[in-house]
Amino acid sequence: MTRTPLAVGAAFAAQGFGYAALVTALPSLRARTGLDDVGLSIVLLCIVVSAAVGSMLADVLAVRGGSRLALRVGLIAEACTLTGVAVGAGPAIIIPILILHGVGLGLVDAACNMQGSLAERAHGTPLFGRFFASSTMGGIIATVVTSAALTAGLMGQVPLVVAAAIYLAAGLIAVRWFDPERAARVINDSSRKRSPLPRGAIIAVGMIVFASFVIDASLATWATVYAEDDLQVAAHLAPLCLGLYLGAVFVTRLVLDPLLRRFGRRRIAVAPATIGAIGCALMVLSQPVTLALVGIALTGVASGALTPIAFGHAGEILPERSDEVIARVNLFNYAAALVGAVIPGIVAEVAALSLAFLLPAVVAIACLPLMRILNDRVVATR
Repeated sequence: MTRTPLAVGAAFAAQGFGYAALVTALPSLRARTGLDDVGLSIVLLCIVVSAAVGSMLADVLAVRGGSRLALRVGLIAEACTLTGVAVGAGPAIIIPILILHGVGLGLVDAACNMQGSLAERAHGTPLFGRFFASSTMGGIIATVVTSAALTAGLMGQVPLVVAAAIYLAAGLIAVRWFDPERAARVINDSSRKRSPLPRGAIIAVGMIVFASFVIDASLATWATVYAEDDLQVAAHLAPLCLGLYLGAVFVTRLVLDPLLRRFGRRRIAVAPATIGAIGCALMVLSQPVTLALVGIALTGVASGALTPIAFGHAGEILPERSDEVIARVNLFNYAAALVGAVIPGIVAEVAALSLAFLLPAVVAIACLPLMRILNDRVVATR
């Protein structure tokens, strides 16, 4: 019972490290594949689509052998594909492996949340805040590792090899420490005998996930550009704006679980959605710079809190089939990643980038009525 949350936290951290290692290696990958920005964007789009396929594959594996099987397969797949990306030569090899890596990415995203839900219910207390904090810290460490490797004159592939080793280690832990419980329908059972999945509840909580990831994708993709172009921050200081956002996300997730125990999901969720809308509004104004920076931090509070809250609730919509519910809710993540990453770039082409942050402000406000669906406390089932 104690080792399972530690193992799940390790899987979240591995996923955060691996994703950040891949993103920070994009300049090196662009040079190795000979792709221009448009070509690289198309490859990234393919990775997002394949990640959605991976989330659906996690559903299939969870039905057959539980989320522990799905997570083990996903972690090992990510280890193998990142190794292939690191040592591969030429676009004909690297690009297909990158797209396959997306499948592993979706598998691990969904299966981590499936295992996180099982751990929460087994312990009867919120844990998702700490799980997602582990993921954020993994991402921060990966950026430091990449920076250190490049500063030392090492190849850009080194962080990818490190990430592959971490994925493999986490996959080996899965053999014993992850929860073996199945929370999905029985294979080949009659559809008339099983409880139907509540589509309305899945869509409602999925829209909260969508809002959270639109905010996250907008800031993660465009914060540095916004700092340089709209705030006129010096180029060498602009990345610190992304660091400010990630720091706010991490701190929020670190303190979230005790707040949920004290006040419940519903009341807590309203606050970050409102705070996120205010933060985006300050970014739209963009002046004075101090207030814009406060806005960046406030958006970190929103995405930092809403994602763990949403997945915590998703696992309790239909506990006996929570793996299937979470696999479907997880798909909203990838739709949001596309919207949040692409639309600000389009707005920046026709107007100012600052106006693009009206989008996450609107989705944050739009999800406020959905907060009434959230249950206030974790229900222990074991």
